[in-house]
Amino acid sequence: MANRRSFLFRMALFSKVRPLPWGISQPKGWPWAFLGTACEGNVKDVMTEGKQREKTNWKEESNQNLGFWRERLADQMLPLWRLNYEEQLKVKFESLKKNLETLESRLRKIGPNNPQPTAAKSERLCSLLHHFIPSPVVDGYRNKSSFAINQGPDGNPKTVGYYLKSWGGSNIFCVHPSHLKDIPEKHNQVAQCFEAFLQQSPLGPYGDSRKGGPWHELIVRTTFLGHTMAIIIFNPQELSQEELCVQKEEIKQFFFTGPGAVCDLTSLYVKERTPRHQQLTPFQLLAGEPYLFEEILGLKLRISPGAFFQLNTSAAEVLYRIVGELGRVDFNTVILDFSHGTGATGLSLARQTSKIFSMGLVGQALEDAKWTAAFNGITNWESHPSDVKKIMSQLLESQEDGQSLMALVDPSQCGLSNRVVHDIRNCKAIQTLIFVSCRPYGKSIENIIELCRPPDPDGNLLGEPFVLRKAVPVDMFPHSLQGELVMLFTR
Repeated sequence: MANRRSFLFRMALFSKVRPLPWGISQPKGWPWAFLGTACEGNVKDVMTEGKQREKTNWKEESNQNLGFWRERLADQMLPLWRLNYEEQLKVKFESLKKNLETLESRLRKIGPNNPQPTAAKSERLCSLLHHFIPSPVVDGYRNKSSFAINQGPDGNPKTVGYYLKSWGGSNIFCVHPSHLKDIPEKHNQVAQCFEAFLQQSPLGPYGDSRKGGPWHELIVRTTFLGHTMAIIIFNPQELSQEELCVQKEEIKQFFFTGPGAVCDLTSLYVKERTPRHQQLTPFQLLAGEPYLFEEILGLKLRISPGAFFQLNTSAAEVLYRIVGELGRVDFNTVILDFSHGTGATGLSLARQTSKIFSMGLVGQALEDAKWTAAFNGITNWESHPSDVKKIMSQLLESQEDGQSLMALVDPSQCGLSNRVVHDIRNCKAIQTLIFVSCRPYGKSIENIIELCRPPDPDGNLLGEPFVLRKAVPVDMFPHSLQGELVMLFTR
């Protein structure tokens, strides 16, 4: 029964030509309920039944108990939580195949003479996709969680949890996330304590249109070293500076000398959320240490409150190893690192390479990377946030015999700028490219197409195109539809 259900489930996901993006939530009427009855009929019949059930739920949702909402939240946040882990990886693998088919189709349309799409059938992009490398930790793997504050389905106006929109679309609730499989117990503990603090506060949540309180969001970050950071984001509204100081002092006392002391916070920050037309405010340390620290692949990393770091630390170690192995990194390799975050990917490879130039770090992330390099005695790492083309020109002039130049790309969700893509493409010395993406669609696909399309002598693409050689997926986010795809390109 389990295998048959999984087969029907995958049919429902991939029955459309369009590939399923990893980052989306399920559409209305997401048919989890039909998994138990799907074997009695075909998928189309069950989908119709699901839509009918959805209309009924619109009318009855207000009468449901909390368990109903908790289950719906799990379906929204972790669409694969009902499947065993092996089946989850199969579903993700099929999703990735669809993405690579889309990429190949677009490359064929752009350039029929492109070496990638005209390869033999055995060399089609899907054949280059390896099976998923599983996450070492399946449950409670998140090292960062962001909780909203709003009314819960039980009427509690100061519920700390995740937003859940009613099927009818008329209501937005906040549901406790303690049952979600990806959240560790420490995060839930901090969230519950903060909710207890809110209950005693006369001020309401920011999302309450009637009262318009300041409380907006809670962010919890943890590390394997046992450190815990809480960041409380609020909108000051019409509160005076004196009133703000009172609230900050109450928060501090609650978490360090009051009931919240059970959380044993390492750091407590607050951050004001101001209107868009105003300048962003900095993080304010109320108590504890200013940074978190983590150890990964023998490195001690510093993490600032606003810096990006992979959500799954154990799987990040796997990811960094795969990057080094696919790129065949050795002491003759010079790496141009275009990764965002704290520079952890490039720094993890520093001891295996000749030189690493980090090209995109700014702000807190750059300061964290500098500290990490200095603390770990890494002397072959440099940061160059200035003009990429200028740095590449200098590298080519100083490149020694036998050295190979590799580009490492791990962009944010916004992808790479066209200028950076063109600089990489037009640098003939870059023969190897590692492209890491948690969203192998959208902007990432556009970047890859620019890197792989035929040369355009009359435009900006002068260098030879890159060709995809291997694609290795790493599961960073069990129970969800997301993952990390590490792609090796050469030319």
